[in-house]
Amino acid sequence: MPRAGTRLSLFLLLTLLTSTVSLAEADKRPQVTLHTSQGDIVLALYPDKAPVTVANFLGYARSGFYDNTIFHRVIRRFAVQGGGYTKDLVEKPNGEPIVNEAKSSGLRNDRWTVAMARTADPDSARSQFFINMRMNLSLDARAGRAGYAVFGEVIDGQHVVRDIANSKTHAYGGFDDLPVEPILIESVTVAADQSTSPH
Repeated sequence: MPRAGTRLSLFLLLTLLTSTVSLAEADKRPQVTLHTSQGDIVLALYPDKAPVTVANFLGYARSGFYDNTIFHRVIRRFAVQGGGYTKDLVEKPNGEPIVNEAKSSGLRNDRWTVAMARTADPDSARSQFFINMRMNLSLDARAGRAGYAVFGEVIDGQHVVRDIANSKTHAYGGFDDLPVEPILIESVTVAADQSTSPH
């Protein structure tokens, strides 16, 4: 029978190995960096839980669609939204809408998670996304409510997102919560593409 010290050593070793596996799994998630006029925001995506949504987002990211778009809806202590408009407030033409994976993914609209914006039609998300600034339970899928599909989270640059959320906003040109000073997504880098994609 192992002595207490041996059991403790085995427990610590097992804990270390489990943590290492968890970190390794986390490192396998696709990572995307939003290079904004306020600084870099790094996202980790969940293709295992929201495969359609992640593929859609990566398609826009890799194509350069998000380059020189703005965060056009900024609500302090709620969310910051972007991915659809130029700094001249012109909506960019985008692709087909995707199915809403909010129910099937099991992911919650917790603070720092990234989700797809949409219209009243649950399956209308295209390119626009938002970052949750708090636990937004009202945006989760529940009985009788389609919810908003989470597909990733901010893993670095939370201070940049916070700065964006604290920006001064106004109502202008049909936008209710538009930053007074435009906040640009200058370019986007997908981690696996860094060696071939300029930014």
